Amino acid sequence: MNARVDAAIDTAVSRLQRAERDRTPVQPVREFLGEDDVDAAYEVQRRIISDKVASGARVVGRKIGLTSEAVQRQLGVDRPDFGVLLDDMVFGDRAEIPLDRFCQPRVEGEVAFVLGADLPNGATVVDVLRATDFVLPAIEIVDSRVADWNIRITDTVADNASSGALVLGTRPVKLSEVDLAGLGMVLEHAGEPISTGVGAACLGSPAVAVAWLAQEVARRSEPLRAGEVVLAGAWGPMVPVTAPGSYVARFEDIGEVRVGFTAGPDGGKRA
Repeated sequence: MNARVDAAIDTAVSRLQRAERDRTPVQPVREFLGEDDVDAAYEVQRRIISDKVASGARVVGRKIGLTSEAVQRQLGVDRPDFGVLLDDMVFGDRAEIPLDRFCQPRVEGEVAFVLGADLPNGATVVDVLRATDFVLPAIEIVDSRVADWNIRITDTVADNASSGALVLGTRPVKLSEVDLAGLGMVLEHAGEPISTGVGAACLGSPAVAVAWLAQEVARRSEPLRAGEVVLAGAWGPMVPVTAPGSYVARFEDIGEVRVGFTAGPDGGKRA
């Protein structure tokens, strides 16, 4: 890596860390990284996560972003990406989370894979099916530190794939009991549907999305391990959260999960 690129990465790291610390969105970091240097953007992500781990955070899994064509259209990007899940991002069903924890949150319904075995280099869909212990219904709270969600692929990759938090259901379901690609999802707010989708929106199947992730992270020498949680991508369009309220994601055959947003100070009950 040359000195110019390294300096650009450091500048992007500082900008995004300031945004998270102050809960104030900043201008896109693609002005430093360019719009196509995804490797540099992942290095920004790696340095930010490394700083958090050095301060006591623990890696508990990964998330796949931008698997849904609907979400890609919303954000003007054309490929998936991934981010890292830390322990302080994970909440349990019916958690109440203060809105001021985030910059500009949005919610989407997803399914979380909980791995019972490591995934090897070159993992296939068969490997994913074999390694998955169970799945859980989930709501991902995506959040961008970039003002007005004015992002391209390098912005969101650098910003840990626009990660905020995740809320997990508590009823584990074996993959052998469901056809995830065919399952429907409805995300509701105040009793009204606000987003709908089907598992096939995730690269044809959430299992295919996890296999893509396994290959990508192994290529970067950070393979998926037993015990990790993997958010497999949105099943429908994400929805902005602009005021306190409750959201519930209902999935055929695997149940539902609920989250409430409050106007109180940062805190909340984690899983």
